[in-house]
Amino acid sequence: MLSARIMIPFAIVTIIWGSTWLVIRGQLGVVPPTWSVCYRFLVGAVAMFIYALGTKAPLRLDWRGHMFAALLGFAQFFMNFNFVYRAEGLITSGLVAVVFSLLFVPNAIFARAFLKQPITGRFLVGSLIALTGVGLLILKEARADTASAHTSLLGLGLTLAGVFSASAANVMQGTDRGRGMSMAAMLAWGMFWGAGMNAVMGLVTVGAPVIELTPVYLAGTLYLGVMASAVAFTLYFGVIRAIGPGRAAYSGVITPVIAMLLSTVFEHYHWTLLAVSGGVVALIGLIVALSARKPAVKSA
Repeated sequence: MLSARIMIPFAIVTIIWGSTWLVIRGQLGVVPPTWSVCYRFLVGAVAMFIYALGTKAPLRLDWRGHMFAALLGFAQFFMNFNFVYRAEGLITSGLVAVVFSLLFVPNAIFARAFLKQPITGRFLVGSLIALTGVGLLILKEARADTASAHTSLLGLGLTLAGVFSASAANVMQGTDRGRGMSMAAMLAWGMFWGAGMNAVMGLVTVGAPVIELTPVYLAGTLYLGVMASAVAFTLYFGVIRAIGPGRAAYSGVITPVIAMLLSTVFEHYHWTLLAVSGGVVALIGLIVALSARKPAVKSA
């Protein structure tokens, strides 16, 4: 089984990201999605720079380091979140959260292809069990979704595009360059470059920055920037470096269950037999997969 130094950040990330699906809903409407994503990672970058200065973590990168950070920013903080925010405007946040929990599948495949990390039998069994649970959750959320077939398919397509973008960024953490970089510097500059890319896209596609000066929007932006980005990505990428992208992505399997529990409190979410069964089966798969031995990490 995994040690506390892995399970504690794993649990914190799961809880934080389980809450973000509700918060993101409050970011949609007045402000175009690209500008909301830009503000989120601008706040995240500032938080990471402050953290680095406070802990005296090195921030200087050479041009190769900046290229790596920019690629990370492009995949994780630009492409991924633009897809996710737009998907949430088309289909229910629960359906987006559940589909995104499939992240562990491309993570494991890409880690096998590019990092030469083997897929163990126990991990495969756990993954198949978890996929069964996720399938039940998708079925439940799809039944609850009121969007048209065309809108639902577009929302699902955008979510899957976000999954693959995030997976590319996740696997970058397993490379020699990724594991050798200061976490604070990589995330500070990665979020900085990502925010810049979002700003350029916002200017080109929708025009000048738009901001909603309401307590809900501003508090949501701060929470998403500091807790869900600076804190959560620091912990999550640390877990990836320790146990590999495949097993680390299992935080996403339980994330929609956390989201549903919070929705029960704040949105009067109604649990059905499908939802309960899916959550329990996904949790069983998580336990089985995470009990697998850590695969050897080899960089391509």
